[in-house]
Amino acid sequence: MEHATGFVLPNSGHNRDAEASKMGMWLFLFTELLLFGGLFIVYMVYRLMNHDAFLLSSFELNVAMGTINTVVLLVSSMTIAMSITAIQKGNSILSIKLLATTLILSLVFMIIKYFEWSAKIHHGFFPGMEYYSNLPKGEALFFFLYFFMTGLHALHIIIGAVLIAVVIYRTKKGQVHSENYTLTENAGLYWHLVDLIWIYLFPLFYLIH
Repeated sequence: MEHATGFVLPNSGHNRDAEASKMGMWLFLFTELLLFGGLFIVYMVYRLMNHDAFLLSSFELNVAMGTINTVVLLVSSMTIAMSITAIQKGNSILSIKLLATTLILSLVFMIIKYFEWSAKIHHGFFPGMEYYSNLPKGEALFFFLYFFMTGLHALHIIIGAVLIAVVIYRTKKGQVHSENYTLTENAGLYWHLVDLIWIYLFPLFYLIH
């Protein structure tokens, strides 16, 4: 922007927009933490009230699948962090490849979760099914929380994957580059939140025993 004196002043509008965007994302992430934090508290209260039932129910979960998904998300957090570094250095092609890798890993997570959920539903553990209705109260409560909390997390995985796909598209179009990569950073922040939530969900449900 040119001042009346003839000097060219730096255009600070973009910086303000980027800072506002980051602040908005941090506020959104804070509300998400409050949501899951509340659910974690509810879980802990009911677990203390139904310790033996929760312990018994946890043996029905597939620890191997949960462990694999944990590794998948940890690697995906690494790849999206690397994609941010790549775009900062002006390497759009590498950033797109790393974002695509993160997207593929999110798909792997959902496929594993699909087979895991399918097995539980096949055995009647899903709320509302006949077998579930005949479970002791504590065990029924465990599976209700399991499906609700992991289902909510899976929804966040889907939202994060859509956001990453948008970043890939805009990077290909040249709208995201080394001078304007706030969208990539925000996608990374959101994905790290998804990873963090799973880091808590995994031991709470799978590693009780």
